[in-house]
Amino acid sequence: MTGTVPTRALLATALVPTLLLTACSGAAETEASGTPTRIVLADAQPVGEFDPVNGYGELGVSPIFEGLLRPESTGDDALPELVPALAAAPPEPNEDNTVWDVELRTDVTFSDGSAFDAEDVVATYSAVLDPDTASEVAGSYSMIESVTALDDHNVRFTLNAPYYAMPARLTLGITSSEEITSGPAADSGRDRNPIGTGPYVLADLSADQAVFEVNPEYHGPEPEVTEMVVLSIPDDNTRAQRMRAGNIDGTVLPPVTAATFADVDGSEVLPVRTAEWRGLSLPSDNPFTSDPDARLAMNLAVDRDGVVENVLAGHGRPSHTPIPDVYGEAHDPDAVFEYDPEAAADLLDEAGWEEGSDGIRVRDGDRAEFTLYYLASDNLRRDLATAFAAEMLPLGIEVDIQGASWDEMEKNTTEAGILLGGGDKPYDLDTQVYATLHSREDGTSTYENPGDFSIPGVDEALEEARAALDPDERVEAYRKVQRAYIENPTYVFMAFVDHTYIAAEDDWDRGPLVLEPHAHGVSWGPWWNLAAWRR
Repeated sequence: MTGTVPTRALLATALVPTLLLTACSGAAETEASGTPTRIVLADAQPVGEFDPVNGYGELGVSPIFEGLLRPESTGDDALPELVPALAAAPPEPNEDNTVWDVELRTDVTFSDGSAFDAEDVVATYSAVLDPDTASEVAGSYSMIESVTALDDHNVRFTLNAPYYAMPARLTLGITSSEEITSGPAADSGRDRNPIGTGPYVLADLSADQAVFEVNPEYHGPEPEVTEMVVLSIPDDNTRAQRMRAGNIDGTVLPPVTAATFADVDGSEVLPVRTAEWRGLSLPSDNPFTSDPDARLAMNLAVDRDGVVENVLAGHGRPSHTPIPDVYGEAHDPDAVFEYDPEAAADLLDEAGWEEGSDGIRVRDGDRAEFTLYYLASDNLRRDLATAFAAEMLPLGIEVDIQGASWDEMEKNTTEAGILLGGGDKPYDLDTQVYATLHSREDGTSTYENPGDFSIPGVDEALEEARAALDPDERVEAYRKVQRAYIENPTYVFMAFVDHTYIAAEDDWDRGPLVLEPHAHGVSWGPWWNLAAWRR
């Protein structure tokens, strides 16, 4: 998504393998030299969706695949720089950013022994763009008109309009052209037999387990962590118990659960900053939420500081728009909703929403009520939805929260609110905000602007930013977006969340953390650059 929820493709951005616990209990094994032969991690996600054509490793963070570019981090408090990975040099645009040329490395081999060249880049991107492939990330590359090989080691991307943010679309994992088949990506078999150029290969995979071993064909320095196992354990409490027992080396947990490890010997809590927002979409086909005054009132009535402190255990920051301050000058610090329940009540009074006999407001026979769905298996989304509903009730707004599956929610996006997570492609502001706020178009993913609202002035400003050659013009265009949104909100953004990880204490030099996207799990946190860990 931009996406706003973990669709199949987004779920696949997390490392999601497992090895039977009986086969890997205990901390990371070591050789006589002290070098680990295995690190054991536990994730909440299911296993097996490793196809880059369907979005796995799309942000250039994957043990198996590399993109033309990859993120290089100085810390999670700043946007990472996108630097060459399979590219030999940074991409070169023409004068109006409609054509981007990329020179490729000549020293790279796929894990199956075949040579990497321009044909593989063309085949991978073309498969994503092919409607018959039904790639879940195709909408993110709609600006690409064609991808062509200029020769064996040079590729040209021709776009259908000027687009300054093209480098952020060049982190897509590249697979061998021989692996590209016709028909739906879901039927291709690439999920379970991935062929990439990254530091690891998938050595074993079953229904609930996978093992990654060092790729003997890898062109970079050999990883010192030579085997990685990830257990798929959906239940938060079970992962926490396994971590306390010392039979895994790391996991991801909700912030309140993670906080219980603060005084656990041998473990450390690692909160990582993100550009991921949590909040709720509002339905356009509901009489109450379709009223702009009602949407503004709800935004005024949310105590975002309280949400961060109580629901996130302090691991996050308030969000009012989908643009955090990590974007520097493009972030408008004045684009906020002051917490003012009294002003919210006055606004509803003026809009004709009067308190009924049961305390719930009504107008022309319509009640101030709507259903808010959250993913039933996600405790943090449940807690955020519960907190929101509790703050709305004193205002005379009834929010019926219901746990559901993504399939159930997908059928009701304009009739019910959805507790969402967004910011799945945060390494440029265009990829962070365009799909979330732009009016829905043909081919738009279900969870991009799911409420199906259009905000006056926002589409134009987003398009202006995409085409602008002058960085100052882009900054002003994005500030226009925020000012227009604050006047006519279509979501209730609540917080930018930290992702909270637990890791066994060790003497590794792990390198810097990275600002994370919506996707999280043990492919991120301190393990996002596992191949670069050194003693």
